[in-house]
Amino acid sequence: MAIQIGTTSPHFSDPIGLLSDCHRRVEMFLGSLRAIGDTCDILNDEGLRALENALRYFRQAAPKHTADEEVSLFPRLRQCSSLPNSTLALIERLERDHTWADPLHALLEELGALWIADRRLSAKQRQEFRKAAAQLQAMYSEHIELEDSVLFPAANQMLSAEEKREIGLEMAARRNVAPVVDVVFGQERRA
Repeated sequence: MAIQIGTTSPHFSDPIGLLSDCHRRVEMFLGSLRAIGDTCDILNDEGLRALENALRYFRQAAPKHTADEEVSLFPRLRQCSSLPNSTLALIERLERDHTWADPLHALLEELGALWIADRRLSAKQRQEFRKAAAQLQAMYSEHIELEDSVLFPAANQMLSAEEKREIGLEMAARRNVAPVVDVVFGQERRA
């Protein structure tokens, strides 16, 4: 079953809220990876499903979230004439975080595929898995906190309604879903 955003509140008409909502999934699936790495030696059926779901999320949905930020949100913020230097520095740091995380995601994908295929990893491989998951969880904890408490509130203030609408449409297009772009008198209008 695919993980989709935009099907429940918040809608694509609130792209900043949707980005923050996605962070809850990142946290949940990182927690799953940590728990599996810390508690499983041989995968049972439940552990296997949890590992498959978490890896699928980071393989399929997480890159869309990164694109939502790096392709849709960050460039628009950079174009704001009132963008403080501190916010620009934060955007650059967040982009570096994404790049830093890529090899760890690749390692978890590789080790996870082995674990799924054999239902077990060697002690060394499990240690590598645990270390990568812990490093990602530590980085994302700070990364998400900065986005949710600093960058996203700034974006909500600095971006126009039209810019937010465009971001929402781009996010929906990445997921091949028809976005709800307006709510008028309690009725949704699809793009």
